[in-house]
Amino acid sequence: MPVTMDISKEVVETILKGKTVNGVIEKLEIHPVKEKPLPPRIPKDTTWNKEDQQRRLTILANQDITFQFLNGKKTIDDPSIFQGNIENYIGLAQIPVGVVGPLRINGLHANGDFYVPFATTEGALVAAHNRGARVISLSGGARVMCLTERVSRAPGFQFNNLIEAGKFLLWFIQEYESFKKVAETTTHHGKLVDIRTTLEGNHVYLNFDYTTGDASGQNMVTIATEAICQYILNNSPVKPLRWYIESNMSGDKKATVMSYLFVRGKKVTAEVVIPKKLCARMLHANPEDMMEYAKMSVVGALQTGAIGAQGHYANGLTAIFIACGQDVACVSEASVGITRVDVTKNGDLYMSVSLPNLIVGTVGGGTRFPTQQECLKMIGCCGQGTARKFAEICTSLVLAGEMSIMAALAAGEFTQAHEKYARKKQNN
Repeated sequence: MPVTMDISKEVVETILKGKTVNGVIEKLEIHPVKEKPLPPRIPKDTTWNKEDQQRRLTILANQDITFQFLNGKKTIDDPSIFQGNIENYIGLAQIPVGVVGPLRINGLHANGDFYVPFATTEGALVAAHNRGARVISLSGGARVMCLTERVSRAPGFQFNNLIEAGKFLLWFIQEYESFKKVAETTTHHGKLVDIRTTLEGNHVYLNFDYTTGDASGQNMVTIATEAICQYILNNSPVKPLRWYIESNMSGDKKATVMSYLFVRGKKVTAEVVIPKKLCARMLHANPEDMMEYAKMSVVGALQTGAIGAQGHYANGLTAIFIACGQDVACVSEASVGITRVDVTKNGDLYMSVSLPNLIVGTVGGGTRFPTQQECLKMIGCCGQGTARKFAEICTSLVLAGEMSIMAALAAGEFTQAHEKYARKKQNN
């Protein structure tokens, strides 16, 4: 996932903004549990009675995490809260919410121990991610960095011929500053930061790249790009035959090589080192076993033509997206990336995940709903200034899920885990 020199400089400037190099290093330092004990574990993941539900809620309450809407003490009485999010409203689809954690994270923005909400109907998923979170936390936590961010909209223009398209581009590339000003008239938070152009015959494709503050930003960039296109139509010396606000080149709601190589949403990477003894005790596979499975897994992914190489990013991302009010369809692009496994000189397990297309936000959209607000508050990601923190938590959660599923496959326990957690026990 290479980046240009301009983006490299921006990444460094963003990471160092308001911090010294030593300050950044301090943020990313591992915190062993002997020096900084973990908060309480969530007990009895394979019980479904009210008493154990209350025990879990009590543990969370002792960490200042409380719920009213999520556990049914309060309900949503005014359907108008859903205006702008759904049409023909008739009711709610109820999806159970579990909790993963504590998950220790040593990130630039997410730093501490987190209990992560997880909405899913797939048995074994919470247990798998919870195991990974436990192993990561006992190893001192995941080191994670949100590197950069972009959200794009890609209008397309058709001209009579290549000459007209070329003349249009000559004018277009001189108007960048004007486009920035036009975009800023539509949003207080979005900024136009780059434009990529593609000339194909008499077609011109324009990728407008924005930063979107704490919003995931798809609507924001659409409105800003519409305003720019109207400016183009009114001022371009060469008028297009026709144009479209989206040419299917932005990567919206789909996995694309372009988004993978550049960025769509937030680009985040995380790593952890698991001591070999802990690896064997809790994952039931030694680091060499994990690496051998990873080698076969990567080659398998290559043979399918996969973009990147990973196990099941979509599982964890979908669960936290639903719980925290994200645009769940964006999992189609967010669940692209690379999982890497290695063995250190000391024989310990090294794991990393890199996600270049993490479309997330902490304001707007479904984040406004009461239950989603409670889930975001649970991880300290409610409101302005928290989107990068949320992205780092999502990535750390993905790392936990990758570790657990790879260990289950390497140890030959994958099927048994699903038999234990994902099958309804029949009453005799």
